[in-house]
This record gives sequence, C-alpha cells and structure tokens, in this order.
Amino acid sequence: MTFLTLQNLTKSFGDFRAVRDMTLSIERGEFISLLGPSGCGKTTTLQMVAGLLPPTSGTILLDGKDITKTPPNKRGLGIVFQSYALFPHMTALENVAFGLEMRGVGKAERLKRAEKALDQVKLSHFIQRYPKQMSGGQRQRVALARALVIEPPVLLLDEPLSNLDAKLREEMRIELRLLQQDIGVTTILVTHDQEEALSMSDRIVVMRDGEMAQIAAPLDLYERPTNTFVSDFVGKTNLITGIACGEDTITVDGQVLSAPGHGHPKGDGVTLSIRPEKFVLSADGDGHAATIRAAIFMGSSWLYRVDSPMGELFVAQTNTGAPGFTRGQSARLSWPADAMTLFAEAA
Repeated sequence: MTFLTLQNLTKSFGDFRAVRDMTLSIERGEFISLLGPSGCGKTTTLQMVAGLLPPTSGTILLDGKDITKTPPNKRGLGIVFQSYALFPHMTALENVAFGLEMRGVGKAERLKRAEKALDQVKLSHFIQRYPKQMSGGQRQRVALARALVIEPPVLLLDEPLSNLDAKLREEMRIELRLLQQDIGVTTILVTHDQEEALSMSDRIVVMRDGEMAQIAAPLDLYERPTNTFVSDFVGKTNLITGIACGEDTITVDGQVLSAPGHGHPKGDGVTLSIRPEKFVLSADGDGHAATIRAAIFMGSSWLYRVDSPMGELFVAQTNTGAPGFTRGQSARLSWPADAMTLFAEAA
C-alpha cells in the first residue's frame, strides 16, 4: 500500500519552475533515490517533503494524511543534511538526544533511546566524544542516529555521503543500506552520484529540468533506459548516431549493423546506446576492426578508448590477470545484438 504520495507537486520561483507536476507513490519501507544533475529539482523536491519549502501547487500525503501545509516540526520526519549540522559543544550522545529533549521526552528515556540509536550505527564506544574528536564517517553516523532516534515515518537524506572520501563513501553506502533494511524506515535519498543511487535504491527517480525522466529499479534503469538522457547519465555509455535501413538493420557511417526488431521506420535517424562493458575485444577473429588509442588500468577492469568504423568508443573489460591491450594495438570489436538500445532521438 502506498505510504507517501506526491501529487502534481510543483515549485516555482518567480517565472522559473524548479519542479513541475511531480507525481510519485512510495511504499512503506521503500528506499527511493532522486538522481540527477545540479539544478534538476531533486533537493527542492526533498525540501517540500520535509516542509522546508511550501509547494506552489500539489499535495503531499503521508499514510493517507495531507501534510502539505503541516509545519516541518509537526511532520516528525528524520533529516540528514550534507553538512551533518552537529552541535560542536555537545557529545555524540547529547547530539542524538537533543531531538528527543525538544519533544519533551524525559531524561532517562531519551538517553536510553540515544544510546540505542548510536549502537545501531556502531558508535557505542564513542558516545562521549565531541564532533571535533570524530572522523567524517563517525560524524555522519551521529547525524544519522539523531535522525533515526525520533523513530521517523520517513527518513530524508540530502547527499549525506558527499563529504566523505571515496573508500569511506563506498563503505557507508553498504552500512546505510543495511541499516535502512533492518529498521524498515521509508527513505528518500537525494544524490547526483549514480553509483550511490544504483547500489542503495529499490527504485530510482531520474530528474531533469524539474521533471521525472524515468522511474525504475536500478537494474531496469541501467539496462533499459527510455531515453538518451537517462542512458548517458546513469552509468557510462556510448551514444552512436545511425539510420534505420531495414527491419533488422541500421547503418552507422556506412557500416551495416544488426539490430533485430528495432521497430523504427526505414530512413529515420536513431541513436544507438551500448554500455562499455557489453563490448568484446579480441586480438583476432570476428568483429569490426578497431585500434586501441588509450588503455587505462582500473584495478578490477581495463578501460579502453578505441577507434572503430563507428567512431571513437569506450570499452570496458574485466581484469582476468592477463596483460591488457596496449596503445596502438589492432583488435577486433564485437557485441551481442541484445546489448544495444535504440532511441528515435538525437544523442
């Protein structure tokens, strides 16, 4: 059953529409990510859900109740900001207990609940430390515990991992997702990091210019994007312009490529999308002639830039422990027919 509903939610600043007629239904316990480039409206949407910004029009329903005009402090939602916003003069325990104190919870009860929340985020041994005595990851967990301790119906996360270094950010993604699943709290994450959204979400809302470009589960979004913007923004891809020339073929710079059942009228321009990891590079054999122009070792994989009859392409290959291709080397390039996604639009 739908737990949180946004109905035709719109926010305008003068003549500029930051969010346009957004309609979204979120299930209880679901983890939803709002993903998109800067200025796409994702943070504005989160702020309207939080009550920090009044919508110009539209409705927000929480468990069947209209909260569109309910003040932020009456909504009972948990919010974690990018800055964490911890009180520097308070210990971790005091920071977490503060929200309960504002709600009139007695001292003994709020300290007990604060200790439990810190234990949930694995900070039991840090309850008496001040923010300046903790690492970025520990401060992030304190902010998360502070949001969870009030037992919110919805947890709102505004790019909470963006201040962490790459390795810690990856670790915190896993920890945050496991914690969310254990607690079962309905969560909305705002992020511009596609890997973050793909690795943590039940569904992802890709936003562009204040509108929803696509809503889907991570695998569906990655494998079956519905337009070139989503295909290019979510993960790496190669966008190739071609022309439909038959029921099962297209041409790209004079090269005839197999595209079974593409469904586009003959003569129409199309854009072909192929993910770098879908390509197969071999030293010889079948496929199109290609030349390696750059070889970058990524640890778990190789990333190549190759020249091909279809133009410049990026190709990713799993590291098997064997030496990779080298710059200037000739190779053969192929891919399975079902690795291609075709769009009737310009790249």
